[in-house]
Amino acid sequence: VTDVSLLIRDPYAVYAKRVLGLRPLPPLRPQPDAALRGQTLHAIVEALLKSRPASDTPVEMLRATFLSLTAEVLAREVPWPAARAFWAARIEGIADRIVADELARLAEGAPMVIENRGRVSLSGMDFTLTAKPDRIDLLQDGRVAVYDYKSGTPPTDAQIRHFDKQLMLEAAMARRGGFDALGPVDVAAIRYIQLGGEGRTFGREHDDGIEGETWDGFVRLVAAYLTGETGFTSMRAPERTSYAGDYDHLARYGEWALTDRAIPQKVG
Repeated sequence: VTDVSLLIRDPYAVYAKRVLGLRPLPPLRPQPDAALRGQTLHAIVEALLKSRPASDTPVEMLRATFLSLTAEVLAREVPWPAARAFWAARIEGIADRIVADELARLAEGAPMVIENRGRVSLSGMDFTLTAKPDRIDLLQDGRVAVYDYKSGTPPTDAQIRHFDKQLMLEAAMARRGGFDALGPVDVAAIRYIQLGGEGRTFGREHDDGIEGETWDGFVRLVAAYLTGETGFTSMRAPERTSYAGDYDHLARYGEWALTDRAIPQKVG
């Protein structure tokens, strides 16, 4: 499900990654980059949830647990002292907000899916959509809230409508029984928890109609690629002109411009 936005914006990258099976080589000299920061932040909040805090846990106690787990994860995953110190200070700066919001979430429901994989097969097509949600909470009214942790800025409602469909598709999967811990459930909300900035939680527009349109559009999109009706065009809809993909050199970008018309051609 994390590749769906890439399939919309840069279909050739999905072709190179999923069909040709090509992956970028890891750097010869690893650095504490944005990808590692995101993975580390996710590991910290996953550890917090798996410690199974309760909604009546005292704030100071949960804050101490959160910072203790932060230190453990940073010591294990980040072998750069300067980066460890900087990231620890940033997390401590948002700890009060994260902890207060977490207690509010726990009062509303219980985390049932924490980085657990789910899947839904598309009827009539040899295609299965898989997902590993950051978190899905079962609310007290029997519905669920789907969450995603973001180290950067969460997508806007407009971006979700057109490109960043991950959470909306995870909601559609939950409604179709895609997660064993839940079975088919109604979805109350999709929300982003920012692990940077001020540590705020952002709700996004969601209802059955938007979710249904997203799912139906996704099914049509997959069918168009599987039948060959649509080709895997490079940089079909990049958000920025400064976009640089891992497979641009294989697509021979530079020998053509974004304004050039794509010409279908069968390969393989």
